[in-house]
Amino acid sequence: MQLQQMQDQLSRQQGIIEELQNDVSRMKQENLERYQDLDRRINSGAAPAATPDNSSTGGAPVAPAGAAAGAAGAAAQQPAASSEPGDPAKEKLYYDAAFDQIKQKDFDKASQAFNAFLRKYPNSQYAGNAQYWLGEVNLAKGDLQGASQAFAQVSQKYPKHSKVPDSLYKLADVERRMGHTDKVKGILQQVITQYPGTSAAQLAQRDLQKL
Repeated sequence: MQLQQMQDQLSRQQGIIEELQNDVSRMKQENLERYQDLDRRINSGAAPAATPDNSSTGGAPVAPAGAAAGAAGAAAQQPAASSEPGDPAKEKLYYDAAFDQIKQKDFDKASQAFNAFLRKYPNSQYAGNAQYWLGEVNLAKGDLQGASQAFAQVSQKYPKHSKVPDSLYKLADVERRMGHTDKVKGILQQVITQYPGTSAAQLAQRDLQKL
């Protein structure tokens, strides 16, 4: 009887494990599909909603469009990093202003605005996101060198940021476009090894098999 009870318990546990594995597989697939959709939209100029990652926003509210537009002009005039104390609401305003330029498909102004934001708020909770989107904007403009530098600086300046695996994957893509195939494999392997289970790692594994 005890053996039968143990077998029944084991069967239940195996059933639970299978359910969890199915849930994880489904979540990974959903994340991969969202990542691919985001990549298509930014490359076509149709940007997603102007909100940074939940891991770095702290739930800050989205700034009104009019206020964001005014902040964009002010940000573009900032020549150097600010020494003033951090103001999350104000930083969010400047960040949204830069992101609005993506939604309007004005990539030149978006590039200027993100650069200005990073000069003014280099330690902002939105800085990692701004650095990543600067790379995407430069890529959309066809500025491969600028995109390469921007994507590389995400991992260099913000090594613990959630955008690091995505930025490395995009860096590999940019290096491939520039003909630096010797660098591509190393970067893709880095994504797979250091960030297993992420959407970027899945895409990197796919691309690595094609090389």
